[in-house]
Amino acid sequence: MILDKFSLAGKVALVTGANRGLGQGLALGLAEAGADIALVGRSEPTASVTRVEALGREAFTVPVDLASADPAALEGVVSEVIAHFGRLDILVNNAGIIRRQTAAEHSAENWADVLKVNLDASFFLAQAAGRAMLAQGSGKIIFIASMLSYQGGILVPGYTASKHAVAGLVKALANEWAAAGVNVNGIAPGYMATDNTAALRADPDRAESIGTRIPAARWGLPEDLQGAVVFLASAASDYVHGAIIPIDGGWLVR
Repeated sequence: MILDKFSLAGKVALVTGANRGLGQGLALGLAEAGADIALVGRSEPTASVTRVEALGREAFTVPVDLASADPAALEGVVSEVIAHFGRLDILVNNAGIIRRQTAAEHSAENWADVLKVNLDASFFLAQAAGRAMLAQGSGKIIFIASMLSYQGGILVPGYTASKHAVAGLVKALANEWAAAGVNVNGIAPGYMATDNTAALRADPDRAESIGTRIPAARWGLPEDLQGAVVFLASAASDYVHGAIIPIDGGWLVR
């Protein structure tokens, strides 16, 4: 049956930044589909652990600050998850930060902070997870891209650069790993009602200009990403490689 292909029963998913917002929504969607979840991030994901366990799945936390972790530490994260569960089937590189500042004044510190979390940590986690998945002959790696993987944005040059780079990584890793049974794809959320967009939603002019352009006539919610992440994490997407799925309420086609 086709619905059986969407089941994640017996699978293990590692999700970064899953303590709230989009990451929590992604983790819960994977858990509802049957996966046990490793929650990786700086903050203790107490609420996410409770909600994953309420779904009858195991939640395992690995505390790490992606802003300071080096490649060896990130490889250690993957090793710790595999040591606990005995396997790793799914990686969701969700964690990200944003720094708003004009391009003319954008500080070196802001630039480095954003690239460290959004790009460097995502690559080195994917590299470590990819090695394990290549060895087992299967795996699903899902990057969280952005509308700013396609567009330039305003006041966020570092974030835009990082998300363009994430889109490139999806394609580069897919080219190398597809034949070995490892799927690398991405999801590009549109304007979502999360902490990262609080400043935009609090600005009446920006909030109105964004809201009136979205054909769906609303900002997205974390649960709007769950169908796509389950699809990309499951056997239903076994022939999908290097794709980035916009989930944007129609923003890109407006």
